[in-house]
Order: sequence, then C-alpha cells, then structure tokens
Amino acid sequence: MKAEKFNLFSFSGKMKMMHMSWMAFFISFVVWFNAAPLMSVIADSLGLSKEQIKTLLILNVALTIPARIIIGMVTDKFGPRLTYSGLLIVCSIPCFMFALGTSFEQLALARFLLGFIGAGFVIGIRMVSEWFPANELGTAEGIYGGWGNFGSAAAAFTLPAIALAFGGEDGWRYAIGATGGLSLLFGVIYFLNVSDTPKGSTYFKPKKAGALEVTSKADLVLLVVMKLPMYATLALLAWKLSPEGVKMFSQSSTELIYGLLILVLAIDLYLTYQVNKHLFDGPVPEFERYPFKQVAVLNVLYFSTFGSELAVVSMLPLFFAETFELGLAQAGMLASSYAFMNLLSRPGGGWISDRFGRKPTLMILTAGLALGYLGMAQIDAQWSLPLAVLMVMTCSFFVQGGEGAVFAAVPLIKRRLTGQIAGMTGAYGNVGAVFFLTVYSMVSTQLFFYVIGASALFGLVSLLFLTEPKGHMTEVNEDGEVTMISVN
Repeated sequence: MKAEKFNLFSFSGKMKMMHMSWMAFFISFVVWFNAAPLMSVIADSLGLSKEQIKTLLILNVALTIPARIIIGMVTDKFGPRLTYSGLLIVCSIPCFMFALGTSFEQLALARFLLGFIGAGFVIGIRMVSEWFPANELGTAEGIYGGWGNFGSAAAAFTLPAIALAFGGEDGWRYAIGATGGLSLLFGVIYFLNVSDTPKGSTYFKPKKAGALEVTSKADLVLLVVMKLPMYATLALLAWKLSPEGVKMFSQSSTELIYGLLILVLAIDLYLTYQVNKHLFDGPVPEFERYPFKQVAVLNVLYFSTFGSELAVVSMLPLFFAETFELGLAQAGMLASSYAFMNLLSRPGGGWISDRFGRKPTLMILTAGLALGYLGMAQIDAQWSLPLAVLMVMTCSFFVQGGEGAVFAAVPLIKRRLTGQIAGMTGAYGNVGAVFFLTVYSMVSTQLFFYVIGASALFGLVSLLFLTEPKGHMTEVNEDGEVTMISVN
C-alpha cells in the first residue's frame, strides 16, 4: 500500500477507492440538496406557503444529526462497501417519494427521511483511512471531502437546467427523480468496484456494538457531556416546528417529541454505560487506550467550520442580494464562490496537515477562520462587489481548509472506531449549522458573523488540549493478534 504513489490521475488500487468514494459522497450531496434550487418551482406547482418551504428546509437537516452517529456504528460493524452501497440504494426511495409527492405532508416525510443520506460522508472517511498511509491521509481525506461536498453546488447548477429541459409543470419531478436514479445506479456500481481494505489487511471492528467505546472513566464523563448538545439541537429543531416557530406541529405533538428525545437520550446513556461498564472493574491496558479529548476538540472545531459553512451557504445569496441590490440569480452565482472553494481548500487543508502536522495546521486555519468572519462582518453597501467576493472566498478557504484538517486528524485516533468518531464529529457540524441559523434568525447579519468568529476563538482555546498524533495506534483482531498502525 505504501509503495503505491499518490497519483491523482490513477484509477487503480488506493486511488480507485478514493475516487469511487468521493463520487459516492458527491451523489449523496446532490440528492441531499436536490430540492433547494427548485424550491420556488415546487412551491408554485403545489401551492406551498413560505412557512412550509422553511419547514422543508429544516426537515432536510433534522435526521442527519442522529443518522451520522448511526451510520458511523454501521460502517465500523459491516464495512464501508456494504454501508455506502446500501445507503445510496435505500435513500433513492424517499427521493422518488419526493418526486412523486402531491401534498405538503408527503414532501415533508420524504424530506425528513432524505436527511439520512447526509450521513454518507462518514462512510468514506473510514474507507479512505483503510487505504492510505498516515503521511497521505490528510490529502486523500481532503480530496474525498472537498470534491464530494461540491455535489451541493453541482445540484444548484444542473437541476434547474434538467427541470427546464423536461419542461412543463412537472419538470422539477423529473430532475429530482433523476437524482434518485443516479443514487440507485451508483449504489450498485460502488458495491461491485470497491473493497473495504487492501488485500491482506485486517478490517478491525468494535469489540461491542451500541455505543462508542472509551478507555477511561474521565473519558466516559466527557463522552456523556459531548452527547448533550446533539439532543439539545434536535429539541431546538422541534421548537422551530412548534406553534412558537413555523407552526407545523401542534403543542401536544411538540411535547411528545421532547418526551421521545428524553427517552432516546436515556436509552443512549444506558447503552453507553453497558459498552463501557468494564471501566469500573479496572484500568484498560495502556496499549489499548486512546484519548477521547482528541475527539471532543475535533467536534468543537467542526462545529465552527462545517457548521458555519452550512449556515453561511444558506444565507449568503440573500445577503448579497440585499446588500448590493442584486437579482437573486446573480446573487446566487456570486454566493456560490463560497462553495466553489471546496474543490481546492479542503484538500489544501489536508495536504498542509500532512506536511506540517495536524495541530499547527488547525491552529493557523482556525485563527484565519476567526479573522475571516470578522472581515465578513464589516461588509456593507460601501464595499465594492469584487472586494466583498474576495473577502468571502478568503474566509471560505480557512473554513474549508479547517474542515480538511479536522478530518486529517479524525482517522488517526482509533482505527476500529473511525466510523463512529467521524459520525460524532460530522454530527457536530450539523449541530453548528442549526445553532448558527437559529442565531441568524434572531440577530443582525453582522452579529451573526461575530458569533461564528467567537465560536472559532473558543475552538482555538480548545486546541490547547489537542495532542499531535505520534508513533502508532494499536489494534487487536479477533484472534488476539496485535497490529501497530503508524500515525506519523
């Protein structure tokens, strides 16, 4: 594996696995964001209100938070090949449901279920980590994340054209149905063309299923603390859909959701205890331990990086339109410069991590992120439009470079738990998005950017607790054989 060169234009060996995985991620994001560029046409076609449109957009991200945790567990247990293929095939069903929907309720259910495909990102993180050595892992994961993430921008550019090509009132249905067909087809192609590990390598699985393993009692407490913001975010989403928000749910339905969230949290905490109760019987052997603080710090950083990206991409077209008195189409094109940077900046963040170390890279990029949002907060009608776009692109480089640097570190913590760790960190990106969008709905745009900058400063402080990966991580297979995996 190590002897094979990193040749971006190769489509064999480890490079084939990377290319197949970013394509799967790309398609999952096309499907996840397929409604956004067509929403005005869909609203006209079915007579949806503005409140109903907002509700569909909220439902699109609601399930992704728990889905990333669940998909992380499934990936570690059954392998990325089966999990990614299954996700793409199964999620084509709610995609077709949405394309055929004739009422708001049908669209809402399909959109809610489609949130699951947003968890696909987690699977490829584990796949790429199995095939690439540590000194190339940041670059490979960056390409996987950055190029796959571009699927949302590709959907925005291509789906309106496909809808127009089919024409008529049902053009949007054909466009969204086509993405479902693409997801179904590529699910089969992925299954037939990839392998979980290089020939002769072991795929290490978690020792226990149901919750993330930790290796000390202090880490168990920290794990419980890190779970709480995810449930709080789901409660916040429920509140947004309540009579106090967009009025989709009745008060009794909202209270039922709160009750279910408390029940699921209780079950989650019980399973977490069951998986980790051996910690109270005695210490875990030194070679089996991993520091959960690494995961906690990366969660906080992804909250600020990917969380802010999702939030800013949602509001930037309107911000440009209102600030510079542009048409929505022109504003949307200019705002897409933020997402376009993913093609280079996320791989760039991973590449810099490979060359100069995980912690120094994260320190620099997080500081740049804080300064970038401070700069964006200063944009007003007095700025020239090219300067404003340059400011946005500069900020987005640090944001997306930071995302690449986070996932350059995630696979170097504990190999057999990579899917679950990536799932939790990825979920924190969605937690950040919901938090920042909620802030955006309550304060001025300038203060919104300041809040994101402040979260980045908090991430910078948390980086003091991150340890640069060194030496090896140890895994033990089912036969008791010990394998040392380099993290340098």
